[in-house]
Amino acid sequence: MQNNNKISVVTINYNNPLGLNKTIESVVSQTFKDFEYIVIDGGSKVEDVSIIKSYQNHINYWVSEPDKGIYNAMNKGIKVATGDFIIFINSGDNFTDSKVLEEVQSKLTSDFDIYYGDYYRIKSNSKRRKSYPAKLSFSFFYSGSLPHPATFFRRSLLNKIFFYNESYKIVSDWEFYIYAICHKNVKYYYLKTAISDFDFTGISSNPKFNEIERLERKKVLEKYFPAFVEDYEKVSLLNSKR
Repeated sequence: MQNNNKISVVTINYNNPLGLNKTIESVVSQTFKDFEYIVIDGGSKVEDVSIIKSYQNHINYWVSEPDKGIYNAMNKGIKVATGDFIIFINSGDNFTDSKVLEEVQSKLTSDFDIYYGDYYRIKSNSKRRKSYPAKLSFSFFYSGSLPHPATFFRRSLLNKIFFYNESYKIVSDWEFYIYAICHKNVKYYYLKTAISDFDFTGISSNPKFNEIERLERKKVLEKYFPAFVEDYEKVSLLNSKR
């Protein structure tokens, strides 16, 4: 049976012309063309906007205006998207190859609400594949999360659960996934394929933000899973001593 689920690819960007150009080129070069493409720019310099305009025939919706941060921009993208499933390929990231959407789109059915695959972790001098388990446990979310550039989630989930918490700097997508999967028992499926190359130079990958991330995760656990806060503190302490 043919799958008619529509995909929305969303890119957020702020003052990253080289990364933005690479990302857009990766998206518009997909062999599968029947998807929606949205670019949310945070009011960047002229160079970024000119890049977006040069590809505007391939972009269904774009805007360049100041925002209140990463998650505010991501929420903007979600709210204008019309696809059944959304994936974020943000500025600096790219699909692993031109056939990713062609290979994945037929697998996105009504059976599951979250589909996730692997990604390649790109640093200045290395490229390493990050693989994920087919079964996601609560303990997985203690130190891990699903990667936004390798995860397709059903757009309607945000209305049923909640949009990204714009008061957090790092963990709002983690909050969404741990709550959806571990509290709401949302059905998920592991795609067993590499989806994207993830630019590992962003805020969540910067060691100086580790403490912010730890405190934000603790707040989420205190709010939704208070019985596990003490365990999380023990795990964090062990990880910090490695």
